[in-house]
Amino acid sequence: MQPPPLLTLPSEPIEQEIERLPSATRRLAAQLRLPLAEEAVWQVLTDYESLPTFIPNLVSSRLLSRDGSVVKVEQVGSQKFVGLSFSASVRLELQERCAEGILGFRMISGDFRRFEGAWTVVKTSDGVRLRYELLVQACIGMPIALIEQRLREDLATNLRCVALEALRRAQVAKLAEIV
Repeated sequence: MQPPPLLTLPSEPIEQEIERLPSATRRLAAQLRLPLAEEAVWQVLTDYESLPTFIPNLVSSRLLSRDGSVVKVEQVGSQKFVGLSFSASVRLELQERCAEGILGFRMISGDFRRFEGAWTVVKTSDGVRLRYELLVQACIGMPIALIEQRLREDLATNLRCVALEALRRAQVAKLAEIV
C-alpha cells in the first residue's frame, strides 16, 4: 500500500487588505484556501499553548483560564526591525464559536491601546478558507508605520504557519491510519 500524497499549501497567493484608520489604528486582513476539513484547522487555532512551536516571533502563549467557550490567554511576541528588538505582551479573551467557524479575540490588557480580531474558518467546495482579521491601535509613541509593515508581513506568515501546521497534522493522521 502506498502512502497518501503529501498535502501542500495551495500555490495561490495570500490575499491581504489593509485600512489606515485615524488615531494610529490599522485594520488588516489576510486569507487563503486550504484542502482540509474545518476541524483540522480549528484544532490548530485552539491549541493555544503549542502556538509558539510553529508561529515565528510568538515567544509564549499561556492558557490562563477556560469557562465554556470563553478562553483567556497571555501571549508575548518579539520582533527585530531596524536593528531594534521589540516585544509586546497581550492578555486576550477569546470567544470560541466552533459551529460558526469563528475564533474572536480582544485584548483585555497589554502593550497596545487596542488589539482585537478574529480567525474565521469557512467551508468551501474543496476544503476551507482561513481568514485572519486584526484591528490594532498603537500606544502613543509607537511608530505605527513600522508596526504596520511588520504586522502586514507577520499576518501572512502567521496564516501560512497555521496552514502548514494543520497540513502537517493532517498528514501525520493519514500516515497513522495506514500503519
